[in-house]
Amino acid sequence: MSTSAMAAADTTRVKWLVSASSGTWLQQALAYPDLLLIDHAHCERKAAGAALQLMFRYPSDIELAAVLSPLAQEELQHFDRVLALLERRGLTLKTLPAPPYGAALAREIRRQEPDRMLDSFLVAGLIEARSHERMALLASHAPDPELRELYGDLLASEAKHFGLYWILSERRFGRALTVARLEQLAEQETRILSGALECSHAFRFHSVGIERQAVCAVKPIA
Repeated sequence: MSTSAMAAADTTRVKWLVSASSGTWLQQALAYPDLLLIDHAHCERKAAGAALQLMFRYPSDIELAAVLSPLAQEELQHFDRVLALLERRGLTLKTLPAPPYGAALAREIRRQEPDRMLDSFLVAGLIEARSHERMALLASHAPDPELRELYGDLLASEAKHFGLYWILSERRFGRALTVARLEQLAEQETRILSGALECSHAFRFHSVGIERQAVCAVKPIA
């Protein structure tokens, strides 16, 4: 079976996403496992930072802190696990230029409250959802057993994380508004990931590489 077929067959039906990662992205991920692992460590640290940033932005919001503090701690535990694996393999956590993905999504966040809060939740959740979808592909297809175990073990946490961002959004803004805005942002996420990678050394966990057909319509989290 080709990697395109494998990606299409194995894509987790993540309700946040409207497009599936492509077989080309999976091919690149399998070809550059060390680069992917280094970038993965940076992604885990950034995810913890995103949760902490929201806590600092809304410092008196006790409910938000109760949800995001454990999330940030778990992301740092994941960072520690990936870092330990890098060290065992003799790899250095070197600085990597970030792909445009996160910054481009951040530009979609509206600047006025309360829109800013809703968009911040949904952008963070979209990033977690895409990470989950790609980890599922790697857990199924990475030839290295240690990497398959790593990505498989992290799947449940990633799913929980985008679920938490959904809960925060729906509780504060209602289901209808949350779904409507998520549909808009999910379409932008697909646009950002469209296109072809310019050079192999620019490959990252959130590099371009999606199939244009929909994974599924955006639906509420049950």
